[in-house]
Amino acid sequence: MADNENNTPVSNQNNQPSNRPRVPSTPDEMLDSVKAAIYAIAVGGQSYKIGSRSLTRGDLKELYKIKNDLEAQIANSNNNTGLFDDCHVAIFDGR
Repeated sequence: MADNENNTPVSNQNNQPSNRPRVPSTPDEMLDSVKAAIYAIAVGGQSYKIGSRSLTRGDLKELYKIKNDLEAQIANSNNNTGLFDDCHVAIFDGR
């Protein structure tokens, strides 16, 4: 587990550094993790196989859904209504 302030490994009960990644706890941290997962799929592909071992990454469609939900949650917590944030209005006078 990592220390919250500087992301350094924290020792476990046996005074051995733990190699487990730190679990994101805020929406901003979760959004960064989701973006990293999307990037990994975009760069490395959805799945691959080496010999008898295979790796399948998360579902891209589901990751985009989670990303959109987290962005909406962050926007909402920043006192944005989110209702018409991406809406544009054009008024054409004098036809």
